[in-house]
Amino acid sequence: MDHGHHHSDPAASAASADVRHCDVAVIGGSAAGLAAALQLGRQRRSVIVVDSGEPRNAPAAHMHSFLGRDGTDPAELLAAGRTEVRSYGGEVLSGRVVGVRRDDGSFVVELESGASLVARRIVVATGLVDELPDVAALSEHWGGAVIHCPFCHGYEVRDQRLVQLVTHPMGLHVVPLLRQLTQRLTVLIADGVELDGAELDALTAGGVDVRVGATAKQVVTDGDGRLAAVELADGTRIEADAMLVGPRVHPRAEPFAGLGLRPTAHATGLGEVIEVDATGATAVEGVFAAGSITDPSQQVLPAAAHGSRVGGAVAMSLAVEDLRDAGRPSSSVADWDHRYSGEPIWSGNPNGSLVAEVADLAIGRALDVGAGEGGDAIWLAEQGWEVTASDISSRGLDRVRAEAERRGLSVTCELADANALEPFARGGFDLVSAAYASIPRTPDRRGVFNVLDAVAPGGTLVVLSHDLEAMHDPEHQHASFDPDAYIHLDDFAAVIEAAPGWTIEVNEKRPRPAGSASAPQHADDRVLRARRMR
Repeated sequence: MDHGHHHSDPAASAASADVRHCDVAVIGGSAAGLAAALQLGRQRRSVIVVDSGEPRNAPAAHMHSFLGRDGTDPAELLAAGRTEVRSYGGEVLSGRVVGVRRDDGSFVVELESGASLVARRIVVATGLVDELPDVAALSEHWGGAVIHCPFCHGYEVRDQRLVQLVTHPMGLHVVPLLRQLTQRLTVLIADGVELDGAELDALTAGGVDVRVGATAKQVVTDGDGRLAAVELADGTRIEADAMLVGPRVHPRAEPFAGLGLRPTAHATGLGEVIEVDATGATAVEGVFAAGSITDPSQQVLPAAAHGSRVGGAVAMSLAVEDLRDAGRPSSSVADWDHRYSGEPIWSGNPNGSLVAEVADLAIGRALDVGAGEGGDAIWLAEQGWEVTASDISSRGLDRVRAEAERRGLSVTCELADANALEPFARGGFDLVSAAYASIPRTPDRRGVFNVLDAVAPGGTLVVLSHDLEAMHDPEHQHASFDPDAYIHLDDFAAVIEAAPGWTIEVNEKRPRPAGSASAPQHADDRVLRARRMR
C-alpha cells in the first residue's frame, strides 16, 4: 500500500501523532465498516477505522443466513475482518468519535481521546440503536428468547410457543412468516395501534391467535431464568418460550450533525435512518454511509455486502478526483510529513540496541530504512559508514540532510516507500537497519522482502521493534496508532527462517538502553540480527 515507514516511535511523538492523516476514515468497525475498509485497502488507499466496540448484534451468540458462515459467533467474523483489513495496512482503532467537521477540503474526525484524523472521505457505518418496547424484564432476554427478525433467529424458535408484540402497524407485516415457523403463535396487538380489519380477518381465518388491545406489561421468567410467559396489563398470562418484538431504531448519527448530516424518517415509520443513493453517498459531499444505519432490515451479510459496494464507490470517487487533478497524492506521506513538521520529535541519539549490534561489523555501505530524523543514519556516518537514509517523508529527510551538513557528514537521502516496487538497490548494502520502521502490512509481505533484498551477500540486517505485548497492554495502547497494521519483527524472522542462505544470529527481547528515542512505556526492545550468507 502507498503509505510508508518511519524511524521514530509513533507513541513517542505524542503531540504530532495525535493528528493522523488518511485517505478514508471509516466510523464504525462492524461488518459494513470493515468490508468498506477492506475494499479500500485493496485499492491502495490508507484507511483508519474507528470502532467503539458496540455492535448492534452484540447480545446474539450466533448469526445466521450468512453464506459460508451460518451459525458463526458474530465476534469471530469481526475479528477475522479486522485481521483482513490490517493485512492491507488498514488501521483499526478502539475509540469513540465525538465530532466531525470540514476543514479546507478535508474532514477532521475528533476522537474522545483527544486525537484526531484528517481524511479525504468519511464512511459512516455506526449502525443503529434498538429501542425496545416498554415491557418490564424484556431487555434481559433480548438477543436470546426475545428476537426481532424472523430471518435472523426465527428458525431457532420453530414450533415453540411464540408471542409477538405488535406496537406499530408495520408489525403485522411479518406475521405470515411467523405462522410458517410455528403453529403455536399468539399475536398481541397493543392498545392504540391502528389496523386494517381485512388484514386481521385474514390472519384469524389462517388460524392465528390474534388479540386486539392486549398491551404487554411484563415478561415472566421461570426458576431457571428462562422466559416463561407474558403478562398483560389486565393480569392475563400467556405462556411463551420466545417473543418477537419490533424495536424502534435510532441511527448513531450525533457526531455528524455538524456536517449537516441529518437522519430522516424511515418509510416503515419505525424510526430514522441516514439516506443514501445507490453508491452510498449521503446528502453531504464526501460523506458516505453503509450498513444498517441506511436500512434497518439488513442482516450481517447484506450489511457487509453494502459496505463492500460503498467502499468501491469511495475508491472510485478518490481515483476520479486524483485523475482530474493529474496527481497521485499520498495521505501516508502527509501523515509522516505532519509528524515531522513541528519540533524534532525525539532525542537525536542513535538507538542503543543498534549501536550494540553493529559494534563488531566491518565498516561498509549502510541503508537506514525509515530513517525519520536520522539519529541512526548520522551516527553510522560518524563511525565511517557510507550511509543512505531512506524514508517516505521528505520533511524527515530534510532534517537528516540539515543535521548531516551541520556535522560535516556525507549522508545520501533517498525518498522511498518500502512497499514500492524495488525501492532499494538490490544487494547494495553491507548493513541494512530498520529501527521501529512503520511499514504497512501487505498480504505478500512485500516490504519485508524489499528490505531483505537490499542486503548484500555477507551483509547484516538489524531490525528493532517494540515488544508487541506491551503495545497491546490497554494501559499503554496508543489512541491513534494500530501496531497490528504494520510489519513486525516476527514477520522478518518468519521470512528469514524460510529463506535459504540466511542465518538469524540474534532474536531476543531486552531492556531498552538509556537515552533512546522512545516513549517511556516501551521499556523493552525486540532485537533481530541476521546475516545473509549468499
